[in-house]
Amino acid sequence: MKKHNYSAGPCILPQDVFEEAAQAVVNFNNSDLSILEISHRSKDFIAVMEEARALVLELLQLENKGYQVLFLAGGASLEFLMVPYNLMAQHGKAAYLDTGTWASNAIKEAKPFGETVIVASSKEQNYTFIPKGFDIPNDASYFHCTSNNTIFGTQMKSFPKTNVPLVCDMSSDIFSRTLDFSQFDLIYAGAQKNMGPAGTTLVVVKESILGKTGRYIPSMLDYEKHIKAESMYNTPPVFPIYASLLTLRWLKKLGGIAAIEKINEAKAQLLYDEIDRNPLFKGTAAPEDRSIMNATFLLLDENHVPIFDKMWKDAGISGLTGHRSVGGYRASMYNALPLESVHVLVDVMKELELVVCKQEATLS
Repeated sequence: MKKHNYSAGPCILPQDVFEEAAQAVVNFNNSDLSILEISHRSKDFIAVMEEARALVLELLQLENKGYQVLFLAGGASLEFLMVPYNLMAQHGKAAYLDTGTWASNAIKEAKPFGETVIVASSKEQNYTFIPKGFDIPNDASYFHCTSNNTIFGTQMKSFPKTNVPLVCDMSSDIFSRTLDFSQFDLIYAGAQKNMGPAGTTLVVVKESILGKTGRYIPSMLDYEKHIKAESMYNTPPVFPIYASLLTLRWLKKLGGIAAIEKINEAKAQLLYDEIDRNPLFKGTAAPEDRSIMNATFLLLDENHVPIFDKMWKDAGISGLTGHRSVGGYRASMYNALPLESVHVLVDVMKELELVVCKQEATLS
């Protein structure tokens, strides 16, 4: 039976990517060598790195606009540290929007570098909405936000206009929707949501904002050193970068971000319509801030949990359990999840409603 993978990450990837990556593990580019064993300095891998970096700029429409692309290790969590190291002026300040667990972790890492201003937070309401109407200090070195909150199922639909550099953690919705990406001075994203397997992190940075902090930056944490070394200051995570390249090729062939956005919106609309229609379920995020990537919802009656859990598992659905911070269920609908999988989930939700109605009718 086909599995319908709703895992929040590492997540579903296109079947074509799995097949081509699997072949490369055995024999890459007819070299009789595995992608796992080739030199990162070889002609074959340098071509992979160059194409991947170029495709990122092409898909984000940032070509010839002063941006550099890096594939690093350490996950987005390391970027929580690298951002203030590279951008916060010594004895300066930075501004942060607190919209969830990962935003909170980024704030924690920034505090030792200088004054860290939290311009707004939805923590008191368990991050069920995106704060709006906040002010960003004009003397901040940068403003940091998280575009999509995987755990709580919220997503920023617009971004503030500011005269300070705009930094965004797009780990869980990169390449999923059309935006004016040139409004951001630095974007970072762990690969394991929409781009590839865990093990590499994408950084897209406007080179002109670097080198202005006045502080010492350890070499491995210095964006400028990684740029100068063309993203190979040390041995890069070869296989995750290659798998990410395959996913970027798949996305381009599909029609790019505009094409996948239409599919993502259709998936989200289908599921949210059922959550709102079905009297057994309730969404946890404010409707205006609902994520098209991660839908979070609850059963109103805990007595229905065992039967629903059995039903969705029997239907071949995987990874639907919600994060412990929210409970209930979380349907992660990343780019490679087909619309068919959402229809399967919605059908199970409708089936549960019929089962409960029959039970109540019998009891009455």
